[in-house]
Amino acid sequence: MRIRRLSEGTINRIAAGEVVERPASAVKELVENALDAGATRIDIATSAGGADLVLVEDNGEGMEMDDLALAVERHATSKLRDDDLSTIRTMGFRGEALPSIGAVARLSIASRTKAGEAHEIRVDGGAMQGPAPASFRAKGQPGTRVDVRELFYATPARLKFMKSARSEDMATTDVVKRLAMSRPDVAFTLTLDGRRTLDLEVEADLFAGRLKRLAKIMGRDFGDNAAPVDVTREGVHIAGFAGLPTYNRANAATQFLFVNGRPVRDKLLIGAVRGAYADFLARDRHPALALFLDCDPSFVDVNVHPAKTEVRFRDAGLVRGLIVSSLKHALADAGHRASTTVAGSALASFRPQNTPYQNNVHPFPVSPQMADAARNFQSPLFAGSAAPAYSARVEEAPVEAPPADLPLGVARAQLHETYVVAQTADGIVIVDQHAAHERLVYERMKAALAAGGIARQPLLIPEVVELDPAEVDRIASRAGELAELGLIIEPFGPDAVMVREVPAMLGKADLKGLVRDLADDIAETGNALSLKERLEEVSGTLACHMSVRAGRRLNAEEMNALLREMEATPHSGQCNHGRPTYVELKLSDIERLFGRR
Repeated sequence: MRIRRLSEGTINRIAAGEVVERPASAVKELVENALDAGATRIDIATSAGGADLVLVEDNGEGMEMDDLALAVERHATSKLRDDDLSTIRTMGFRGEALPSIGAVARLSIASRTKAGEAHEIRVDGGAMQGPAPASFRAKGQPGTRVDVRELFYATPARLKFMKSARSEDMATTDVVKRLAMSRPDVAFTLTLDGRRTLDLEVEADLFAGRLKRLAKIMGRDFGDNAAPVDVTREGVHIAGFAGLPTYNRANAATQFLFVNGRPVRDKLLIGAVRGAYADFLARDRHPALALFLDCDPSFVDVNVHPAKTEVRFRDAGLVRGLIVSSLKHALADAGHRASTTVAGSALASFRPQNTPYQNNVHPFPVSPQMADAARNFQSPLFAGSAAPAYSARVEEAPVEAPPADLPLGVARAQLHETYVVAQTADGIVIVDQHAAHERLVYERMKAALAAGGIARQPLLIPEVVELDPAEVDRIASRAGELAELGLIIEPFGPDAVMVREVPAMLGKADLKGLVRDLADDIAETGNALSLKERLEEVSGTLACHMSVRAGRRLNAEEMNALLREMEATPHSGQCNHGRPTYVELKLSDIERLFGRR
């Protein structure tokens, strides 16, 4: 078979397959063009998931008639100066979007510059008509209106692979939200099938406005539970907001990453985020965050993928290290803070389902039998042995209010030998003593490791722990790393190990349970993690065994010491697995529960 040149129309349709995968891809390309044109307002509308209509209108600088004709030719662009691909400063640069869309749809572009007249050009399945004068907007109002109808009508095979209108709308919404996050200085609207689903006004202050824009898109809870990130190193600047560990999700859908204003999905960045939060979240939980990385254009290659969603850095190690350190620094600055959603969930669990408060009517109906029972009830503190035994112990304490400079308040009681109840200046705090102490011990161990090692204590009688031969091998292979953590373990035959020394802070612990947990941890993490990360994994298991167990009775001095150390320890708002260590309930919220407000 002889080689022949493909027709221009076929070439454009092939290119369209790379650039315009679905309606959301067309929206992305058109909105990026509007941003590059200096628009401060962009209105997007679609119909039937974008199959029938994609409309993007902006108030940018517009195009002259000659430029309008060039805009629909392949590889014609105003954004690439001197053919230099090493310093790309615009969203677009390939000159493929408009001709690709025009090759597979009915495309109409109308544009006006500030000083010129309006002109319009049409491209139907690759066939161009115009440009010609157009009645586009009032005189003197610049901007561009791009109208795409019957997307993929010229490539019926591609049309068959479109998903449902709802799925396409969701993809379009995601694209617009990501672009809107990167530019809080630009107003966006999105209308789907005549229904306005997104309406974002311009935010004046760039940094503060960025959080407002993020909160409108990611939800108010994110705005209330995000720590600011702002770090620069070797010309690379990272800013944005990172969600507190207790504000986590079951997937990574709320992780947004931007490079020089460009939304990207980069494995390096995603891996760095996972590494930064590994110390605070369980493996099946994911943080919510939005990070904006700005650097010299020559430091990053954005010409990796036709859709421009992937990037490549000149020094990937610098970027990964900067992301990890900046996120850890932001979380450390958050101190013992836990997310406000923890209190919200707790309050929601108290409220009766489907029983609204109305005026001052009590939401719980009281029957005559219940009233009699209440009148005849005797407190278990004074009744006979038939009364149930409750595990609640109240400490004698001064009646004056706790000082305002103690965020976690003063301990007032311990419930079920597990939960410490403290009174704050404007509410109460309930602390899970085991989870809280686990985090405190873990932070102590990390500090000791950083200072040169953990003090060890020899056992008077070494502890022998029986294990499977495979578990013995796993423990023996990590003996050196365990020694850094103060745990001296050696093989004792083919199916046992001997513990000779333990961390001095371990105290009386279940050594057999500890060693078996360590064997399981090592089996799960394997060799995939670095030495430091493996040590942190093992440190977490050790901390769990060293911490104050649920069921241990604490006196007032011990409870208050726990509260004070939590206030002074970063990350103490969550345990090593991302669960909250305490719940704070404001007095106003409690009063609302009882209908007092």
